[in-house]
Amino acid sequence: MPLPAKRWLFAAAAVVVIGVPTALLLAGEKSTDGAAIETTVQRGDFAVTVTTSGELQALSAVEITAPEKAQQAGAFQMKIAELVPEGTIVAAGDKVAELDRSSLATRMQEVGLAVQKASAVYEQAQLDSALTLSKAREDIRTMELGLEEKKLAKEQAVFEAPTVRRQAEIDLEKAERALAQARLDYDTRTEQSKAKMREVGADLSREQNRMQAVQDVMGEFTIMAPAPGMVIYRKEWNGKKRQVGSQVSAWDPVVATLPDLNHMESITYVNEIDIKKLSVDQPVTLTLDSDPDKVLTGKVTKVANVGEERPNTDAKVFEVRIAIEQSDTTLRPGMTTANVIRTLEVPDVLFVPIEAVDNADGVPFVYLRRGRSIVRQEVVTGAMNDDAVVITQGVAEGDVVLLTAPADAASLDLVRLPDSPVGRPTAGGDTATGTVPVPAKDSTAPDQD
Repeated sequence: MPLPAKRWLFAAAAVVVIGVPTALLLAGEKSTDGAAIETTVQRGDFAVTVTTSGELQALSAVEITAPEKAQQAGAFQMKIAELVPEGTIVAAGDKVAELDRSSLATRMQEVGLAVQKASAVYEQAQLDSALTLSKAREDIRTMELGLEEKKLAKEQAVFEAPTVRRQAEIDLEKAERALAQARLDYDTRTEQSKAKMREVGADLSREQNRMQAVQDVMGEFTIMAPAPGMVIYRKEWNGKKRQVGSQVSAWDPVVATLPDLNHMESITYVNEIDIKKLSVDQPVTLTLDSDPDKVLTGKVTKVANVGEERPNTDAKVFEVRIAIEQSDTTLRPGMTTANVIRTLEVPDVLFVPIEAVDNADGVPFVYLRRGRSIVRQEVVTGAMNDDAVVITQGVAEGDVVLLTAPADAASLDLVRLPDSPVGRPTAGGDTATGTVPVPAKDSTAPDQD
């Protein structure tokens, strides 16, 4: 049924009155930011942190080692044959490990043969000395008898011709000189025999000492705990702990440790990008992977000066040690910790999410809402963490900023600060005609050494 003329005019007027403002409102929202996500500038305490994963170990521990004189016994590499389970509570003198003695079996045979040979040489030297000196003594006795004969001959030659007497005197003098020389030779031979015996005796003692050392070391292949405590096995170069079949050596003799569980530390490795932010005495908050509800506190006690490459990683990392301030009997070496190192704390500052800060030609700015319009507001940034960045100039607490660029970002004005630290564009207007990616952290955050 067609509407009367007056009613049709009234309906058309209503459409005009209601529809025009609505269309204008929709057009205004579209021209500003469309569906952009917004946030407000916050004020509060700001912290810069470095988060790492670490592993607990005791600050001090008693070492359980292979025999100290293993190298002297010729045992340079020793295989572990038995081990008590890690975490076993032992008393002083309890068995911890057993080393494979087969590595010394051949050595024992070699040293045994050497001892036998040295003993035979010593006995032979004794016999030779005894025989030589015995013959020398017999020769001296014979010469003494000959000297007596010469004396008798001289006495009997008193009544003989002068030439006979003189010959008797010469013979006596020769006999006396020969006897004196024989006695000197005997003394020399005696010293030679003693020197020879000392030489072969030293060889024998050396071989006997080696035998004793091998026997002592072999007896110490059963490794006992030097003190009471919990057994924690030593890590090898590849990060794996000692186990049955592992090798210990004279240069790396530690099999296990008995840690002091009352004083623990977390060992962690920090990437070279973040290491410049760390220093000794920085506070740390720690949690355990095994018990996330347990929160511990500590402080950095050591930051390595030289980087290293860890297994299964390509980047250089630096060792950092964190002492735990609490004494907790539930802590065990090897537990994994999450460490939050507070490298910087700034009280009562303004900050926004990192996504809110953009950059154009080296000028940092935010998309700031002013009423129904959006402007690109230059800001001065400060410290930065993983989530937010400090703003020191350009915005106020409660200001609304966009986290994403609006559709018409390229046409928005860039509002500069009166004392902008960044050089202004040359004549010809603003050179920032488009949106560039969000700056990297280091470009907006000062060095937090």
